[in-house]
Amino acid sequence: MSRFEEFKGKIGRTHTESTPWWPEPKGIGKNYPNIIVILFDDTGFSQFGCYGSNIDTPSIDHLAQGGLRYTNFHTTALCSPTRACLLTGRNHHVVGVRSISNYDTGFPHMRGYITPHAATIAEILRENGYSTLMVGKWHLAPMYQSSAAGPFKNWPLQRGFNRYYGFMQGETDQFYPSLTYDNHPIDPPKGPEEGYHINEDLIDKSIEFIRDHKSVYPTQPFFLYLAFGATHTPHQAPKEFIDKYKGRFDAGWDVIREQWFNKQLETGIIPPGTKLAPHNPGVEPWENLSDNEKKFALKLQEVFAGFLDHTDHHIGRLLSFLDELNITDDTMIILLSDNGAAPAGGKRGVMHEFKSFNGIPEDIDKVQDRIDDLGGPHSYPNYPWGWAQTGNTPLKWYKSYTYGGGIRDPCIIHWPSHIKDRGGIRNQFHHVSDIVPTILDVLKINPPSIYKGFDQIPITGTTMVYTFDSADEPSRKNAQYFEMFGRRGIWADGWKAVTNHLKGRPYDHEEWQLYNLSEDFSECNNLAEKYPEKLQKLIDQWWVEAGKHGVLPLDDRTVELFKPRFLPGYPHAGREYTYYPPISQLPSDVSPAIGNRSWIMTAEIQRSNNNIDGVIFTYGTQNVGLSCYIKDEKLVFDYNIYTDHHVVRSDLTVPTGQSTIGVRFLRKDNKGTITLLIDGKECGSIHVPSVLRMISASGLQIGRNNLSPVTNDYKIPFEFKGKIKNVKFKLLRYKPKPDDNQNRFDAEMVKQ
Repeated sequence: MSRFEEFKGKIGRTHTESTPWWPEPKGIGKNYPNIIVILFDDTGFSQFGCYGSNIDTPSIDHLAQGGLRYTNFHTTALCSPTRACLLTGRNHHVVGVRSISNYDTGFPHMRGYITPHAATIAEILRENGYSTLMVGKWHLAPMYQSSAAGPFKNWPLQRGFNRYYGFMQGETDQFYPSLTYDNHPIDPPKGPEEGYHINEDLIDKSIEFIRDHKSVYPTQPFFLYLAFGATHTPHQAPKEFIDKYKGRFDAGWDVIREQWFNKQLETGIIPPGTKLAPHNPGVEPWENLSDNEKKFALKLQEVFAGFLDHTDHHIGRLLSFLDELNITDDTMIILLSDNGAAPAGGKRGVMHEFKSFNGIPEDIDKVQDRIDDLGGPHSYPNYPWGWAQTGNTPLKWYKSYTYGGGIRDPCIIHWPSHIKDRGGIRNQFHHVSDIVPTILDVLKINPPSIYKGFDQIPITGTTMVYTFDSADEPSRKNAQYFEMFGRRGIWADGWKAVTNHLKGRPYDHEEWQLYNLSEDFSECNNLAEKYPEKLQKLIDQWWVEAGKHGVLPLDDRTVELFKPRFLPGYPHAGREYTYYPPISQLPSDVSPAIGNRSWIMTAEIQRSNNNIDGVIFTYGTQNVGLSCYIKDEKLVFDYNIYTDHHVVRSDLTVPTGQSTIGVRFLRKDNKGTITLLIDGKECGSIHVPSVLRMISASGLQIGRNNLSPVTNDYKIPFEFKGKIKNVKFKLLRYKPKPDDNQNRFDAEMVKQ
């Protein structure tokens, strides 16, 4: 017979006449190191203590003292694209992740997932005998594919990881995260009142995964990809970590930024002669802020520092565990951030980040009496531009920009058995796509040309291994392009050309700037007029690189791409949704698209007696969201606009036995009317002053509120003990004419 698996023994008529053969286990006996990649989110160039800040990061500093710090390391300026580069060794456009994975623009460079023509490092290492483990943020699957219904082809387990624990979306509440275990959603093991925070949970799972593996296969190496939610919004941490920083930043961002800059000069993180970049547009001198603005901004920075400190503390637990297993020397740890500090908090900072998505300004004076809530479960905060630019010291601009503040990030490599220049600093230019080639170079593994039947895009990153023993060798990278939302840049041989594209403006009429980064670390001296030919050469080279790496077409769309697609095959295709509970919690992108529009919900329920209360559905968190529930025989709906609760209770009782309950939400302009329905009868109505466009990163739950409580009217999970036969949502598609009055509008809505 023909054989499809390799066999090097001999087959006779009986086993005594045959010679057995066992394939050699891959990875065993090759002295492969364990590999851990620790990825921070939205952490700026200067925010680790060892990169200049006065925030306590002793665990990260320990890795720096025992390894190498890179000061000329670059990313893509955004989270999902950086992750795509980090895991594939290719540029983000060519693998299909131009921007965040929430988007699918219909073009090859923006599908929201990594093409199968680019095997991940996890897939390559697993084929070579590694146990592959992942914990934390994924954000490399289209969000409409991230529910319990899949499809799962772009989930961590399907892209090379043996085990996974974390969250699929771009952000999550640190106290009430939307968690996924392998291929299914789960609830957090406990709540914040019991001391829960996702940082601790992620490290617990990292230790558990390593312990399970090393207990059974002690000689097999492992690859752990640990991707924190820190320090992305929401900035949340246990109170004791936040309180530790009270008063530490009272001098304000101008003085603190100067202090961090001086420390960078003293420690060699930046070269002598570096200039501190001027304020970004919109960043005011600290002294110009009002007292309340200062109090708010200081607390937000204290919260951020506590969040980073708390993350570092739990990294220390992981490092101690490696010491306990006596595997630290044989473990290569790479620690980096995915982009610069983020500007999403706006000019003044926010208590609830989603306010900015909904066009609602933060009232700094009004929130003063809630300032102690910042950083806790009752907030979803982000700091202001002034602190974000401080986080990128000495650079300008932020995350999503192709200037240094968006793309130059900290990177540490720690490998005691192979890095001898401990505490060394490396200045060679490198890019996040260089991590995979570095790992493969260390292991002497050649990437596959075909993987699972797919021809593979060549890996284009440059190994960093040559820097391990050489601080002075020139960079071996020739050129690197950058592009994000039409903002462009290119580095080549120490020079950088960059343009700050303004949304909607023609690309052909933009001002390009030119910097000699070998002399101008912080991009302060624009040489475009002095060397126009040099600038034009770099611009021309950018177009060549763009064509080579699939950058085109240029696309500057951002938040408008969050709109749901009402296309065949998508969860929102029919504008109607029917759920048969109990079902798992849904991610926001798969939840009913009820933000910024009119809708109606109906639920067929059964109550055996009048004492059966509970949640029908919730969407969101205690900071913003919707909750429909039965309490004291009444149907109740809470429209929570950033803790401003608009509550309506039915004037009819919900009957026992079978009944149909409903909520109708009618939007006109930016205001809404909520009407309750029991068996078709209107039984309560209120008006709300504004309509939520984007509701929350936490999506739909049916029959319970098991995460953050949307309303103060019950204690979670407030599970409905009766039977919910189904819950239906219908989006109402009427657009009123200019001469329509409210009555005609409401009548047409009801008819639909």
